[in-house]
Parts: sequence; structure tokens; C-alpha cells
Amino acid sequence: NTNGASITFVYVDATKGWVATNSGNSSQAFGPTFIVATGGTITECGNDKIHTFTGPGTFTVTTAASCAVDNVVSYLVIAGGGGGGNKRAGGGGAGGYREVVSPSSPYTGSPLNGYPNSPNRITVSAQAYPIQVGGGGTGGSASGGPACTVSTASTSGNPSIFSTVTSAGGGTGGGLSPNAGPNGSGKPGGSGGGGFAGGPPSTPFPAATAGGNGNDPSTSPAQGNPGGISRASPDPTGQAGGGGGAGEAGKAGNDPGGLDGRGGAGVTSCITGSPVQRAGGGGGGSRGPGVAAPGGAGGGGNGVPTGNGTSGTCNTGGGGGGMSDCACATSGNGGSGVVIIRYKFQ
Repeated sequence: NTNGASITFVYVDATKGWVATNSGNSSQAFGPTFIVATGGTITECGNDKIHTFTGPGTFTVTTAASCAVDNVVSYLVIAGGGGGGNKRAGGGGAGGYREVVSPSSPYTGSPLNGYPNSPNRITVSAQAYPIQVGGGGTGGSASGGPACTVSTASTSGNPSIFSTVTSAGGGTGGGLSPNAGPNGSGKPGGSGGGGFAGGPPSTPFPAATAGGNGNDPSTSPAQGNPGGISRASPDPTGQAGGGGGAGEAGKAGNDPGGLDGRGGAGVTSCITGSPVQRAGGGGGGSRGPGVAAPGGAGGGGNGVPTGNGTSGTCNTGGGGGGMSDCACATSGNGGSGVVIIRYKFQ
């Protein structure tokens, strides 16, 4: 109600809204509201806030945005990487990698941006969202001389969850452990584990052993890639396959490009304001004098021809590197996952 007065409204900007003026006096109309939330470690990048969870927590939205599109958040959900297997062990697969770049809080995301597929989008409201960050799987071990009479099973990574989005843990690398796939093949997962270079004890140098399937369960875009196949017999080096990464499959034990047993590379995202590569697969182990197979770029652990494989990097979902032949060695653990949420706050 202007009481017959002539009033001019001037739009200032998206944060201040419309300003009403009359005879030199002004009053500011209500502008749009934005998401207000707590939880995790909070940083800022331009007009966006970023919540990073490196362990379990709660993302609590206390105020939703007045504009519906601003409630569609960007996120990165990475699961824990799989542990390397045992005895010429396959590298562990990277944890599943799922990302959405919302137009409301844009940045340079990875090639796995799932925003175009609407089921991947998360629209938040004023409520609490429990966050699960998957731990990495444990690496296998073996001892007891050439027969490896004592072995410890490796384990796959654990899932990470934000709202309706779940990333699957990385598959364990193949090996003698009882939880490995058929003939010591890598296990499936977000990315699959690499194949074991040795097979059952009764046939120590069998035909090449397969890597585990990636993108299991299936998502679109794919949350990961398969592990690499091991080197076929007869070959006393027994090179295992690399674990799959978010960006590519694990390399075979006799890769044509000379990258024998290397872990698959991860992918790069700028969700935190700077480029970071995550979710690389673990490198495959081997029997000396095999090669030292590096983990995939993005946190994958290294596979070795002698001794212990190295672990995947924490909060990248990197797979664990595979151990060598017996001699009381141990494979690397998978790296833990991470959940990152980004939204417009002003």
C-alpha cells in the first residue's frame, strides 16, 4: 500500500534485492535467502561454502534457499579403497567415485559429473543428513615359506553415503586369501581389484587371472573401472594386475605399453577450490625380479617385487598396493574415502 504515493523500485543485485525509493527515503525489500548449514570442516570459495567430511558426521541444513535451484547442491562422494591381496597380490581397486556439479555452485569437476542424470542430483531441505565415510579395506599377508601356509585375507573398502547417493567400496586385490575371487581373481567393487599372479597352490603359475569388475553396482556415469589381468604363465616373475581407478582400468601384468601392473588413474576435481586427483587403483605385486608397479595417480598404493605393498592415501579412496611373493610380507591397506558438499551461500 503506497497511500497514493508514486514509488520507484530499483533492483540492486541478487543479494540485496529490490530497493523502494520515495522523496529521498528508501527501504530495502527482502532479498533471496540461501542455504545455511553446519557439519564437517567448512571453507569458502567465492560465493560457495564447502563442507568436507573425512569421517562420519552430519550435514545439517538449518535454512533452505528461497530459490529452488540453489537447493541442488554439488557433491563428491568417494568410498574406501580395497586392500591389496596376498602372495604376488593384485592391487586393490579404488573406492567408487560419484560427483555432481550443480549450476548453482559451479566449478571445474571431473569427467564423471553426474548432474545431467537427474537421479544423481540431491536437493536439500531443512533437516539433518547423516554422512558415512567409508574406511579402506585391509591388505592381505602371507608367510610360512614358499608354500605360504599362513595367510591373512584382504578386505574390500567400505561404502560412503550422502543422502540418496552411495559409492561402493573398492574391490580387494586377488590372492590366496579365501575371500578372493575364483582362482585368485580380484573382487568387484566401485573399482575392481587386480588379478593374482599365482593361482591356487596346486598350480602356482596358471593362466592369467582376471581382475574384478568395476562399477559394481552399476551407476551412470560409471563409479569405477575393472582391475587388470595378471601376466600369463609360464613366467616366473608372476606380475599381478593393477587395481582399477576412477579414470581408467588397472593395467595388465604384461601391459603392451610397458606399464605392467600399474594401478588405474583416478580423476581430478576442483570442488574444494583447487585441483585434486583422487581414487587411483593400487599397483600389482610380483615375484622378483618383477617390476615395482606404481599405484594409479590419485592415491593408489605401490605394488612391489620384494617386501610390502604400500597403502592407498587417506581420504582419496586409493587402492592398496600388492605385496611380493611370501617372505612374511603384507599388502597395503586401501585409503579411506571422503564426502564433500558445496553450495551457494550468498
